[in-house]
Amino acid sequence: MPSRRRFLTGAAAAPVALAAVTACEAGDEAQPAHNNNKPAAAVPAMQSPSDRLNFVVILADDLGYGELGSYGQKLIHTPRLDALAAQGLRFTEAYAAAPVCAPSRCSLLTGLHSGHSTVRENPWGPGGQGALTDRDFTFAEALRALGYRTGIIGKWGFGPELPDQPSHPNSRGFEEFYGYIGHGEAHDYFPEYLWHNGTREEIPENKGGARKVYSPDLIQERALSFIDAHRHEPFLLYLAPTVPHAPSQDPDADEYADRPWTGPNKRHAAQVTSFDTLVGDVTDRLTELGIAGRTIVLITSDNGPHEEGGTDPELFNGNGPLRGIKRNLYEGGIRVPLIAWSPQHVQSGTTDRPTPLTDLLPTLADLAGAPTPTDLDGLSLAPLLRGSTDAARHDSLYFYRNHANITPRSDAFDLGRGRRLAEALRRGDLKAVRFAPGQNRRAPDDQWDVELYDLARDPGELHDLAAARPAQADALVKLMRESWAPTYPRKPFGVRLEVTGQGPEFTVTATFANGSPRTWTAARLALQTPSGWRIRALDAVSTVRLDSGEHLTARWRVTRTQVSAATTLVCRGTAHQADQELTYTASTTLN
Repeated sequence: MPSRRRFLTGAAAAPVALAAVTACEAGDEAQPAHNNNKPAAAVPAMQSPSDRLNFVVILADDLGYGELGSYGQKLIHTPRLDALAAQGLRFTEAYAAAPVCAPSRCSLLTGLHSGHSTVRENPWGPGGQGALTDRDFTFAEALRALGYRTGIIGKWGFGPELPDQPSHPNSRGFEEFYGYIGHGEAHDYFPEYLWHNGTREEIPENKGGARKVYSPDLIQERALSFIDAHRHEPFLLYLAPTVPHAPSQDPDADEYADRPWTGPNKRHAAQVTSFDTLVGDVTDRLTELGIAGRTIVLITSDNGPHEEGGTDPELFNGNGPLRGIKRNLYEGGIRVPLIAWSPQHVQSGTTDRPTPLTDLLPTLADLAGAPTPTDLDGLSLAPLLRGSTDAARHDSLYFYRNHANITPRSDAFDLGRGRRLAEALRRGDLKAVRFAPGQNRRAPDDQWDVELYDLARDPGELHDLAAARPAQADALVKLMRESWAPTYPRKPFGVRLEVTGQGPEFTVTATFANGSPRTWTAARLALQTPSGWRIRALDAVSTVRLDSGEHLTARWRVTRTQVSAATTLVCRGTAHQADQELTYTASTTLN
């Protein structure tokens, strides 16, 4: 590791888990609910945590399809990623869910495409970014239910920039968080602070505009320390560095100093190479600790290459043979690298299966044995990773864009329509792209510009077939309309909390819902309150069986014995699914 990174080791302390709330379980005396007199199923022995796989998901920021050597890059050095692509499974037709950051990351985390997801625009979109809610279910929540240690290090990208709120990563299944909460803050490579869980940690060396501590170094140190801390237990690490997003800044740009390029292009190349080094350092650490054999690493990007800050994606052929860059719904804006690597659990090779990043949640859950909601858009890749040709394939892939902040090249690729709402859909080898007359998706179909491409013969989307094949274009437009939902009500899954009343006495209602397709047994709810509070169960808190779609609801009457400025109540729902013990939690803060 370069010397400038080495000195930061002491500054990046080992991850610290969230403080536990003093527990006071209630309702032990309550009788199990009869639940229609269903018999209790035998609970098999639990799977040993040592038998479970670890997962590392590494997400680059604005890394183009053509910016890795294994995807055709000629000017930028990416030897570690190229080696992993050769040893693992390289996807040639993987897709981000959107051509800009926030909606893409929301879909990656939640398994819902951009016609269903909560966050569908970047902060500069006409409708504003929005945030994750307590109805969103992430891949961290899926694995946390099995006892995985879960961490996100780097860019979260969803505000508000506050602790103790539903969109914070600690509320969405990640027990350990270090990095940027908000989207805009992550554009600063020399920040004056980063967040550690709910605490804002100042970086005094960067105060007053000083530029001494480079945030990707801190992110790398924290990521490696997370792996060190949890090497003896199953873990999920979501590593989201901010490179190579603009501005193109990297103190280690010497490798490209002699190139006849502009400064921003040299530094952009250095950022891509530093991402390569980061991935290599992570896999080296896994190998040194002896856990690479039971770890699966997935490396990808949130959208196509950018042109901000003087960076020229055409110099590097950053989109490869594809049309478009970041912000475009053409292939160059949404098709991304995806490499899966594991010495023992991923079959090496190449696949051309059209694969959206919405597949990550069901894939991780499938590999770990965790239940998932039935209303996801993603499909599991687990059979494909293992070398089977029987992995399920999507009938169609949907993409949405409503983004008013354009750049010259992206607008040129869109033929001057960069500020217009657009959507795209791929089915088989056919792909339709259409542009609304403005930013109103409710405009009549005859006011939209519709284009149709055959990706098998024309991956660069140069030949519009809409006029020659109107029936096929109309069929894909119909699927676009069906793929979009103004709001997407979720089926209940896991634990939800509601507090009724104020003052020293109030009622807490918890609902524990089995939104998975399989039966759960021995389901139970327990409410945790500060020590000394009085709590009385008003309903049965357990049931012998929860079938798919069923729920257990319990209420407690709670009396505060002391009032503090803010107190957190936590409810835990436990159950069994086959040989897995499940634990879901929900919390609420009382002011």
